[in-house]
Amino acid sequence: MRVPFLFVAGGIALLTGCQTLDSQKTDEGIPATPIAIEQVKVAPVIPEVVETVEITDIWQRIRLDMQMEVPDEKLVRQYRDWYIKHPQHLERVSERATPFMYLIVEEIEKRDLPIELALLPIVESAFDPFAYSHGAASGLWQFTSPMARHFGLKMNWWYDGRRDVPAATTAALDMLEYLHGKTGQNWLYAIAAYNTGEGRVINAAKRNAKKGISTDFFSLNLPRETERYVPQLLALADVIKNADKYGIKLTPISNEPQIEVVDIGSQIDLALAADIANMTTSELHKLNPGYNRWATAPEGPHKLVLPVDKADAFKVALNKTHTNERLNWERYQIKSGDSLGLIAKRYKTTVSALKSVNDIKGNTIVAGKFLLIPVSAKNLDEYLLSADQRLNRQQNKARGSSKITYKVQSGDSLWKIAKQHKVKTAQLASWNSMAPKDPLQIGQKLVIWSGTRSNSQGLSEVMRTVNYKVRNGDSLARIAGKFNVSVNDLVRWNSLEKSKYIQPGQMLKLYVDMTKVRA
Repeated sequence: MRVPFLFVAGGIALLTGCQTLDSQKTDEGIPATPIAIEQVKVAPVIPEVVETVEITDIWQRIRLDMQMEVPDEKLVRQYRDWYIKHPQHLERVSERATPFMYLIVEEIEKRDLPIELALLPIVESAFDPFAYSHGAASGLWQFTSPMARHFGLKMNWWYDGRRDVPAATTAALDMLEYLHGKTGQNWLYAIAAYNTGEGRVINAAKRNAKKGISTDFFSLNLPRETERYVPQLLALADVIKNADKYGIKLTPISNEPQIEVVDIGSQIDLALAADIANMTTSELHKLNPGYNRWATAPEGPHKLVLPVDKADAFKVALNKTHTNERLNWERYQIKSGDSLGLIAKRYKTTVSALKSVNDIKGNTIVAGKFLLIPVSAKNLDEYLLSADQRLNRQQNKARGSSKITYKVQSGDSLWKIAKQHKVKTAQLASWNSMAPKDPLQIGQKLVIWSGTRSNSQGLSEVMRTVNYKVRNGDSLARIAGKFNVSVNDLVRWNSLEKSKYIQPGQMLKLYVDMTKVRA
């Protein structure tokens, strides 16, 4: 911990007297007649008084450690003004950050990195670990799949390390340290590179140097999103550092561990783990958003994040639960025509899990033999934060007058399906919790909302795609009212997730019935 206490030292008055010798020597080194010396009374030294002020709030700890200079740049001012005018955004973010911020700050300080990096998840995801962007990035730190794998995060049917907050934090800081080295030890460059890649940043700096112009970040020609990304972080740092000055109230976060990572050693049903921890399944899953299904991953990681005050009791109870009792099992008799793939699909599991549990080396199974199959302890719809249930809620939000379910076939793409059904690719992707460039799987089910509805005047809807630039004073409610759409639609169309925040200059995409637009 770099700043656990604030020290205030009082001044000390030191009294010094003349130093005297209690004997003298002659040139020959023979002691001379002793000289009588008057005893001088020296005032006792008063011990230094140190007043310690314990830092109890993680936000105060962050403020005391901030060192990045915040320049007086237009975009910095713009974002700072936005945060000041929307204090409720940071209040919500502070609440979401409560379980994880201490862990992030500790890891940053262990590595001696700028504490401002702890604010990146606010810019990236508004501290929503389930956030999924249009660029196919996921989690608090918004990793794309290639970068996630490059920095050691696992991703499979059971588990997505991008949403595992402790694992993703380690990977993100590894990546930032790497970028800092690649960009000449320049933190603004490194942060920009986190958003757009080091190649673009390095090449932009080289172009400026070749032209003989400034190579500071604000002089570089970078993608528009990146040019705004760094100023947003700097503005956010300034607002948090001077929260009292700007009238910003952040939910206090105790400057002590909020969570503990427990190694459980084997796969476990999340519902059972929640019962052992005396939590609801959703409460446990919120702390462990990396798990896609009803259980932890069979081949690991075998770790659970728990509230620190529940971890010890959980470990004691878990040690009394044999690994065979951590999952429910069904004994299935193989039928003629069965395959591991069909059985895995039927039981909502994977072929690798079946092979591992049943010690099957190849893919051959024999009719009449039995398989042990792990099954959920509760009905699957009770695991509300599993990938299946989140997708189900997204697909069933009403977007039009009628909905069809489309089964992906060989040769399909989102663009092809969207064109066939006369909808936008971005719409189709959003309806199905995907990014427009995500790959499709044969047999995958997509929902497609369609149909032009008649409005109250009996006129046919005239649907148009509108690109709207946010202005000062705009809010989602105001924009929604102007175009006669819902705030929820605005959030969904623009991948704003639950944060629902916008900034001046930001471009929003709307799908608008032009017959209903207010003049």
